[in-house]
Amino acid sequence: MDQAVTRIGTYQLASPVILAPMAGVTDLPFRQLCRRLGAGLVVSEMVTSDVRLWNSRKSRQRLDHTGESEPRSVQIAGGDAEMMAEAARMNEQLGAQIIDINMGCPAKKVCNKAAGSALMRDEKLVGEILEAVVNAVNLPVTLKIRTGWCAEQRNGLQIARIAEASGIQALAVHGRTRTQLYTGAAEYDSIAAIKQAIGIPVFANGDIDSPQKALAVLQHTGADAVMIGRAAQGRPWIFNEISHFLKTGELLPAPTLDWQQSILQEHLQALHTFYGEHQGVRIARKHVGWYLQTLPGAEDFRRRFNQLECPEQQRRNIQTFFTRLLEGDLAA
Repeated sequence: MDQAVTRIGTYQLASPVILAPMAGVTDLPFRQLCRRLGAGLVVSEMVTSDVRLWNSRKSRQRLDHTGESEPRSVQIAGGDAEMMAEAARMNEQLGAQIIDINMGCPAKKVCNKAAGSALMRDEKLVGEILEAVVNAVNLPVTLKIRTGWCAEQRNGLQIARIAEASGIQALAVHGRTRTQLYTGAAEYDSIAAIKQAIGIPVFANGDIDSPQKALAVLQHTGADAVMIGRAAQGRPWIFNEISHFLKTGELLPAPTLDWQQSILQEHLQALHTFYGEHQGVRIARKHVGWYLQTLPGAEDFRRRFNQLECPEQQRRNIQTFFTRLLEGDLAA
């Protein structure tokens, strides 16, 4: 499939496969790994627009872009135009190169603060926030939305038009409403309609978990790129797989166990370094769970792994697990 080059402002994406921002997942170590494994763009986990809360350890870690490849995209969330503009300005000073606005997060604690996908119910406020942020920075601003609040209120198309008129440079659309959360199946007709209606790049998001599915969604929607969220958890090489398939029509062979182990060990090391031993060990547990979920013997191993308290033990246990897998000890 011939892929036109996708641009956001002056930035040209290396591939049309993008890592979606996910709270508690797309931290610096994971973003760097996904970039190395073929993601054309990675978006940081969302940062609150309330800059008074930025002194917490969590916010400081979320705002850290040390050594990150360009373009650096930072997602902000909030429901107040002035605060969002201020957060965008501060992020620009901290090295962000693209500001992404979250109007897609369905989490209760975000929606209860009239942020995330709750904003889609108030089109006037959406326009005010988008314009305030676009005018606050000299950077391209992008937006992530859902198809609407609920089945009866699918206003993704109106929001998309407001976004384009406000100067938004690219729009990511998750093919579900807010009330669906992550249940049911994503639908792509709404994304296709949005792509038809506006002239800025559109990124299709939701349930894209294989190279074949990525191609089908791109063909169905006419979108400029696909955005991968949950399917990248424990499988950061999905970006290369999709990218290669879109370019050549060929499926890459499944990664060998040896190679998967080396990627996982590299990821563990990066988590331990970035978060420090105590926090790094805890955060590594969920990632390890995702990497191993399809492998034989993973359930038992995970229970034991979650008891481990030091980085060295985590690394050794992973090594032993893969050695036993390779020797056929854990055959399904």
